[in-house]
Amino acid sequence: MRNIFKKLKIFTAIIDAFRNEPETIAYPREPLVLPKGHRGNILMLNPEQCSGCGLCVRDCPANALELIKDTRTKFRLDYYPARCAYCGQCVESCRNQAISHANNLADPTSNPDGSVIVLKDTLEKENEKDS
Repeated sequence: MRNIFKKLKIFTAIIDAFRNEPETIAYPREPLVLPKGHRGNILMLNPEQCSGCGLCVRDCPANALELIKDTRTKFRLDYYPARCAYCGQCVESCRNQAISHANNLADPTSNPDGSVIVLKDTLEKENEKDS
């Protein structure tokens, strides 16, 4: 008798699943819209506001940011999304409000160390001028 009730319960759950609206989001059929300020998305940088001070790199607990400095104004800021814990510490510590979370997710990768996003590069611009 107990087996009959279990099977009936499963059968009614299946029928309810077809009758009711989906309880999940429609992603990937529809664009993913995340709430403003959601931490868990890829980082964006406003290059005009970034001074290369390195506070974001210093405070990143996951070592997802790397600053390569030649001089005070010549530097490159690299971002490793596969290392990022999306904690928002870099956003909090940036005194120029140059870093923010974007409303899109990082692309999947099979080579986490090879996935690098150059957020700002003034080294390359200076080298082009010298040539």
